[in-house]
Amino acid sequence: MGPPLRYLYTLAMYLVTPLIVLRLLARGVRYGDYHKRWRERFGFFEAKGITGSLWVHAVSVGEVNAAEPLIKALQRDYPNAPLVVTTVTPTGSERVRQLFGDSVFHVYLPYDLPFSVSRFFKRVRPRLAVIVETEIWPNLYFACRRRGVPLMIVNARLSERSMRGYKPMGGLVASALGCVRQIAAQSRTDADRYRELGADPEKIVVTGNLKFDMPVPYDAELKGDELREQWGRLRPVWIAGSTHEGEELPVLEAHLEVLTRWPDALLLIAPRHPERFKLVENSARSLGFTVGTRSADRVPSSAHQVFVIDAMGEMMPFYAAADLAFVGGSLVPIGGHNVLEPAALSTPVLVGPHTFNFEEITLTLIQEGGAARVPSADELGAAVLQLLRDPPRRESMGRIARIVFDSERGAVKRVMGMIDSLLQE
Repeated sequence: MGPPLRYLYTLAMYLVTPLIVLRLLARGVRYGDYHKRWRERFGFFEAKGITGSLWVHAVSVGEVNAAEPLIKALQRDYPNAPLVVTTVTPTGSERVRQLFGDSVFHVYLPYDLPFSVSRFFKRVRPRLAVIVETEIWPNLYFACRRRGVPLMIVNARLSERSMRGYKPMGGLVASALGCVRQIAAQSRTDADRYRELGADPEKIVVTGNLKFDMPVPYDAELKGDELREQWGRLRPVWIAGSTHEGEELPVLEAHLEVLTRWPDALLLIAPRHPERFKLVENSARSLGFTVGTRSADRVPSSAHQVFVIDAMGEMMPFYAAADLAFVGGSLVPIGGHNVLEPAALSTPVLVGPHTFNFEEITLTLIQEGGAARVPSADELGAAVLQLLRDPPRRESMGRIARIVFDSERGAVKRVMGMIDSLLQE
């Protein structure tokens, strides 16, 4: 990359800064305490006594969940090193707090402005930088190289859509990737795409997906079993997890189909974003459902036809309790969400046509028989009915899903080996 391209990029970032500030103000209205912390996005925060930190960046909830086993491994193997975790979204910040409390220092990632990045580095003084999945910020990457901070991308993935987004900045992105010491790719496909973007092939290693190493809460299955006792073993229950706008209505309409066959059936629905909790609850009520919510009722009763899980980080017991799971972000072109959570609990999985964010994992589950694809929103009800009618198939799918999940574990150990080597240098 020639310097002019980088200067143009930085100039563009400064020009959009007023829009960035307006967006921060809007987010402050939506998320209560966010407006108190917007200065962090420009590198202004207190971080007393931090030096030689291990810094992990995970943009939002999904990436924080993926990073959880790695962060815990870092805490175990490097107990004396301060651990800094950055996110971009308020929901990601809340998930860090839920998982790690005060055992890590959390701050929002600075915008990719040279002065903001410089202030961030002066405060956290990292000895290692670990980016989870896909976040290529040129000024941040160049700052790592300039300061001699080893930079890794772990659980690295690149969807076809992300590739198209980075291609117009090809030279700039390739130069930024030149600052990276190691890329731990999720799959061969991801490794090939990073090479195509200009990453050094010798720095790319396929380590697998960290999410296969996610800790399954020891009591998730027990809690799920207790829930089933409350609802009744024979009551049909299905869950729609991490749903988006454009998916909740098809899910609710699918449940109307299910109720024509099983009037006592229960739908658990967990919108991906907190701002949609109330909207989904109101939509369900407007369609005539008897609705309960996690915040008001804690658990569904026999009277509830739809139960909205309006809480973050509480999905696993509900996945364990359900007869089958539809994983959202896949009926609309979001790219799908984590199919491994239900798979880890032996729950059969349904997905829509758009699963490019979890391409290889989803295809593996489908090919092995642990998951099935629904071609369109109109066919979701029929797919749910078909599985609810077929307990032996559900049992087989759930067993296979768990086998696939267990067989792919080990990415954390491989990535930790790479981290140990960099830190020993």
